[in-house]
Amino acid sequence: MMKRVSALLIGFGILLNAGQGNANSEFRNAVRIVGSSTVFPFAAFVAEKYYRKTGAESPVVESTGSGGGIKMFCAGIGIETPDIVNASRRMKISEIRDCAHNKVDHISEIMIGWDGIIIAKSRDSADFNLTRRHLWKALAKRLPVDGQLVDNPHKLWSHIDSALPDVPIQFFGPPPTSGTRDVFVEEVMNNGCRGSDYIEKLNAPTRKTVCGEMREDGVYIEAGEDDDLIVRRLSNNPKALGILGYNALERRSGLISALNIDGVVPTFETIRDGMYPLARPLFLYVKTEHMKALPQIGEFLKEFMSEAAIGEEGYLTENGLIPLQDDLGRSMKAQVLKLSTQ
Repeated sequence: MMKRVSALLIGFGILLNAGQGNANSEFRNAVRIVGSSTVFPFAAFVAEKYYRKTGAESPVVESTGSGGGIKMFCAGIGIETPDIVNASRRMKISEIRDCAHNKVDHISEIMIGWDGIIIAKSRDSADFNLTRRHLWKALAKRLPVDGQLVDNPHKLWSHIDSALPDVPIQFFGPPPTSGTRDVFVEEVMNNGCRGSDYIEKLNAPTRKTVCGEMREDGVYIEAGEDDDLIVRRLSNNPKALGILGYNALERRSGLISALNIDGVVPTFETIRDGMYPLARPLFLYVKTEHMKALPQIGEFLKEFMSEAAIGEEGYLTENGLIPLQDDLGRSMKAQVLKLSTQ
């Protein structure tokens, strides 16, 4: 719970300044948004509502993954670069530096809500309980055996724990450009590997590398940035598992279900209250320089943070976004209002 409180405290929004930059004076009419496949459906819903309400040109929303989207966002100022990047993780210091290097000097961070990473399965397959330790042993590229690192020998879940099913380990999941992949490595792989005498004796950089390396022997299959593709693959392969955002479960509950992690079921309540171990915040990053040339950005943001969108009965809430509450929610709405009137 303390970890979640820390995330809340630093999620109130930041303005990062490193110099001066100017948007192109001849600008396009449509807001351009790139980034996280997890946030993509939410941004697309808002874009559609914005278009219907205002009659203005509909925002263009692309699913590129958090890392890929941030790279595009930080490439520079002007008509060829995105105005907003969706992210299922916080922007890294190295990415902020890349932005500054390319004169993207004014960035606003807006936390839009909560999500959880789920381990999904076909509804046709049996439930079983997993821990982060199980997941690390299933997905690590190398494991310590008899005092040395060896290629992961586990082929069946029962090889890891006799209480687990006697079925092959197979995962469909996101690529390295995905924020979901980044958070999974941090929260599952890096946490699940702790406790081994061999791992604990490694220096911090080596330990992070060893813990975070994912298998490359066909057990873990990168399925791109399309969550619905993973859902289809799970439907066609009931023995496989998938790494997805919670909103995919809300949208495709007739096809998939989620396994317990460390004894906790991923639900709206367990993610919102911080009980589910793989809960995570979701963000929008806004290029403030572009707002001067394209005021529609501010109108899009106001729609995103409106009660109609993220209220208790908002259309984003109904589609799987777990909204901010109380002071944090009010602070984010106030930040958006301030941005849109600058």
